Amino acid sequence: MSTTASDASSAPRPEDPLATLAALPGVPGAVESVRKAVDRVYGHRVMRRRGNAVTAEAALRAARGSAALSGADWALEEVRRRSDFGSDAEARTVGAALRLNAEAGQLLSVWSQSPLRVLARLHLVAAGGAGVSDRTVGRPRLAGEPVVEAPGSGATAPDAGASSPGAPSSGAPSVEEAPVQVPLAGTPLPDADEVAARLDGLARLVIATSAAPALVTAAVVHGELLALRPFGSYNGLVARAAERVVLIGSGLDPKAICPAEVGHAELGRAAYAAAFDGYLSGTPEGMAAWITHCGRAVELGVRESTAVCEALQRGAA
Repeated sequence: MSTTASDASSAPRPEDPLATLAALPGVPGAVESVRKAVDRVYGHRVMRRRGNAVTAEAALRAARGSAALSGADWALEEVRRRSDFGSDAEARTVGAALRLNAEAGQLLSVWSQSPLRVLARLHLVAAGGAGVSDRTVGRPRLAGEPVVEAPGSGATAPDAGASSPGAPSSGAPSVEEAPVQVPLAGTPLPDADEVAARLDGLARLVIATSAAPALVTAAVVHGELLALRPFGSYNGLVARAAERVVLIGSGLDPKAICPAEVGHAELGRAAYAAAFDGYLSGTPEGMAAWITHCGRAVELGVRESTAVCEALQRGAA
């Protein structure tokens, strides 16, 4: 079930809506495939001796992948070698992604009790030093405030409630055509009141006990934050960082070595936008497509870290 469905406010809520999503066709198979992939990389012999090195490399590659989806598509070695991340919009985006991944592991205990505090902190970390107005940092946007994924890019999302002009039928990005914007499938921007209400609903969903697998919860958190764009900037980065927090805090990936951001970037913006369009549809088929897309991203992140393990084993990294 998606909170974006048109009849979401009137339909009776199941006792465990996340568990309902977990039972959609295709989702149990995706969950099982992710679990097996994660188990394999955690069983790699390198993890017993150099797990910290794998975690550090996964964080770097995750940040690179998340920044790429927000338009700053830098080579990994460029991310690795750079120390100045304040020179332009792309550099600030990469710097924000790096800071977010460093912070995510520090927020796990707070997430299960106060996810809204964590989201505020994530935005504060992302926007810190990035030229964002202090009065908009770390809080949901107010009525009339613009949304820009990367400050300095010059492109804003459409007004709340307005249709997105020229939205392509293919699901390609339209509201964010500047190169530093995350694909949002041509969707209008929810107004501030709707954002506040749906953030509260998302928080209650996270805090409530659910039998749903971590992949399902992570996908819903990620999708809902992309749909809401609750902050004035860096919403894509924050959404993917929140997905990361869920995957780590749930125990699925406690050492943070399965970077879904790598997989999302590898699958590409067009696939990301198309899968997200499924989330926005609120249909069972669309929700299942989004969750399985997120599962595939985790599996590709696992593949990346497995390659790192192999390189470490050969002494090549």
